Amino acid sequence: MRIVVMGGGVVGVTTAYELLKDGHDVVLVERRADVGLDTSWGNAGMVAPGHSFAWSSPRAPWILLKSLFARNQALRFRPTADLRQWSWSLQFLAQCTEERAARNTLRKHKLAVYSQKVLGETVAAERIDYDRNQRGILYLYQDPALLEAGIRHMKILADDGQEVRALDRAQVLALDPALAGTSRKIAGGVYCPTDETGDCNKFTQALARVCQSRGMELRAGTTIRAIETDGTRVSGIATDKGRITADAYVLALGAYAPLLAGRIGLRLPIYPVKGYSLTVPIGNRTAPPTIASVDEERLVAITRMGNRVRVTSTAEFGGYDASHRPSDFDNMRSVVRELYPEGGDYDRAEMWAGLRPMTPDNLPVLGRRRHANLFVNAGHGHVGWTMSHGTGRITADLIAGRRPALAGDLPGLAEAA
Repeated sequence: MRIVVMGGGVVGVTTAYELLKDGHDVVLVERRADVGLDTSWGNAGMVAPGHSFAWSSPRAPWILLKSLFARNQALRFRPTADLRQWSWSLQFLAQCTEERAARNTLRKHKLAVYSQKVLGETVAAERIDYDRNQRGILYLYQDPALLEAGIRHMKILADDGQEVRALDRAQVLALDPALAGTSRKIAGGVYCPTDETGDCNKFTQALARVCQSRGMELRAGTTIRAIETDGTRVSGIATDKGRITADAYVLALGAYAPLLAGRIGLRLPIYPVKGYSLTVPIGNRTAPPTIASVDEERLVAITRMGNRVRVTSTAEFGGYDASHRPSDFDNMRSVVRELYPEGGDYDRAEMWAGLRPMTPDNLPVLGRRRHANLFVNAGHGHVGWTMSHGTGRITADLIAGRRPALAGDLPGLAEAA
């Protein structure tokens, strides 16, 4: 079949790769000049099944309420006049019960583990270089009581097969000596040795080149104006460079997927949540991090990517505004300086903000929707890099008529085939 994939982030490119493996003719349409230049550019770079917890948790409503008055909250709610924000927020709050948070966390974890396995297969087959680091991820705590709570919190993932180790301060410093100079009194950490990191943008662009070498047509710099329908099927897409037709279509436009889908009567429970990142050159600094870490008390993630350090934080519920100010980065800059005082040239950090495509239950929307030849692969939230490889393969399985992995674990997936 000829298949159009709409969206050139890591989700769209991994989907295109899996479709090519099945022998399809693939056209990838991306509005930017190349793939991987939006959210896939500035994310934390973590492939982290050990961080699969649902954001819609019993603690989230109180944190979001406090954010109306306190600027330094990791989760922030910025009210707008957009009715979609309020509708989505009510759906999000409905998921913030202990029972639903636990269920959604386990579903996310199963998908993340499966997706990491698919990533490993892809990297082994294609030998892609993307600053991969397989030393695991450290989740750090300063307060001993919060460390104990964090260890208990991890039990739900440990019971689901995630390898988790509790470390004291000495063990943390032995794992990454770069933390020895920190002014923070680290009590210890939770270590997930099977988590990993890498440059998502570098991976996405390299995999796209593999796809092009195998016949994929990349329509970069092309903006999709509309999805055209004819009864129960999609008949084509209208772009600023002309009309494109195919036998099947995959909607992988991240936070922008619901805007396009809504024009054909398809309502997707996806809303943008803004995240911020700093990309810090290491320069001649002597003690950059050697393993990725997350300050769990201040919710700042820090990842070594070759000769750079990526620092990410904040989830801001405020619509389709990706603007930023220097003051937005003060907290994460302070945290990384404290943890790794000789970790990078912080005065030359590049600032970035982008939109995560979030769903109320934190699970992506997958499968056939409304029209017989339209498939959705969007809504991956804060772990899109982690889950993209698995959802790409699941989408290819659904298009081929195969029963996908996790069909019994993800809501509606079996019915979407």
